Amino acid sequence: MSFWNIYKGKKVLVTGHTGFKGSWLCIWLQQLGATVYGYALAPYSTDDNFVTTKLASKMHHYEGDVRDGAALKAYFKHVQPDMAFHLAAQPLVLLSYDDPHGTFESNLMGVVNFFEAVRTTPSVKVAINVTSDKCYDNKEWVWGYRENDPMGGKDPYSASKGCSELITASYIHSFFSKDGSCLVASARAGNVIGGGDWAKDRIIPDYFRAYKKNEKLFIRNPYATRPWEHVLEPLSGYLNLGAKLVLEGRKYSGAWNFGPEDTANFSVKALIDKILEIDNKGGYTIPENLQKPHEATLLKLDISKAVNLLQWQPSLTFNETVAFTLQGYKDELADTTNLYAARVLQISTYTQKASDKQIKWSI
Repeated sequence: MSFWNIYKGKKVLVTGHTGFKGSWLCIWLQQLGATVYGYALAPYSTDDNFVTTKLASKMHHYEGDVRDGAALKAYFKHVQPDMAFHLAAQPLVLLSYDDPHGTFESNLMGVVNFFEAVRTTPSVKVAINVTSDKCYDNKEWVWGYRENDPMGGKDPYSASKGCSELITASYIHSFFSKDGSCLVASARAGNVIGGGDWAKDRIIPDYFRAYKKNEKLFIRNPYATRPWEHVLEPLSGYLNLGAKLVLEGRKYSGAWNFGPEDTANFSVKALIDKILEIDNKGGYTIPENLQKPHEATLLKLDISKAVNLLQWQPSLTFNETVAFTLQGYKDELADTTNLYAARVLQISTYTQKASDKQIKWSI
C-alpha cells in the first residue's frame, strides 16, 4: 500500500496533527517518505498519541490555532506544502453542548481559514478537509447515508460538521473549479477507534480509563449503533483519495465516505462485549433512567462511491478492528514499549492484511 509513491518526497501539511487521527496520519505519511509539517494546538494531555510516540521530535511541529487565520496563512506561506490535510477541529459531541460557540468557531472558521491559506499558497496542489459521518441530517433510518444526502445536525458538533461540508463545497465551486487550481475533496469517516485516543466521553477511552482504575465502565448509550472502524481504515482512504487527486485530477474532487462494510455496524454494548470476549478484563454497568443530551442512536454510511470509484474498501473485520484497538492500548500500557515503533508495526500489519485480501490499489 504505497499509494503509487505519491507522498514520497512531498511536503505535506497536516492541521490537527497533535490529535488522535492527525498523529496517526503523520506517522503513516513519514513511512511513505513525506516530509510532514503540523499546525495544531498543544496536545490535550500527556497520554495523547502525539506525546507518547514522541512525534514532535520526528516531524516539523508548530503550535497554532486554526481560528487564527493570519497565523495559519503565514505558516502555509513559510512551509510551501505540496499537499494539505485539515483535521484540526473540536471533535466531541458532548463538549459541543458545553461550548457551542467554541465548537462552531473552530469547526466553521477553522475550515474557512484553512481554505483561505490554501487559496493564497500556490504550491498546494491537493487539499482534503476531514469532517465526520455526523455531518448528515440523521433520520435514524436503517440504510447508509450517501455523499449527496442532505447535511444536518441536531447537536452543535454535528451541525458544525454539516456546515464544514457546505463550506468545502462552496470553496470548490467558487475558487477551486478552474484548471490549474488546487484539487479539493472532503472525507467523512465513521466512529474511529484505536490506540492513542484518550479523548473525554468516548467509549473506548472511557473503557480503558476504567480499566486502568480497576473500575467498571459506565455505558451512556448501550444500544446506540455506530460504524466502528480502526483508525487506519479511514486514513488509508484519505491517503488513497489524495493520491488519486494527484494522479487523475478533478474527477476525484468532492465528498467521500470511508466506513466499514454495511454489516459491520454494531451497538456500543456489542463493542464492549467483544473487547471483554477477547481480553476478559474489566466490566460495565448500564444505568437506568439516565438523563443525557441528545446523541444519534443509529448511524450508517454508504461507501459504494469509494469502493467503486476509488477502488478503496475496508480491510479489517469487526473482530480484527477490536483486536487491533486492544493491541494499540496494550502497547501503551506496557511501560517499556517504543510506541512509535509499535504504531509503525501496526501500520505495516494493516498494510499486509490489505494485501492478503487482494485489495486493488491500482488505477
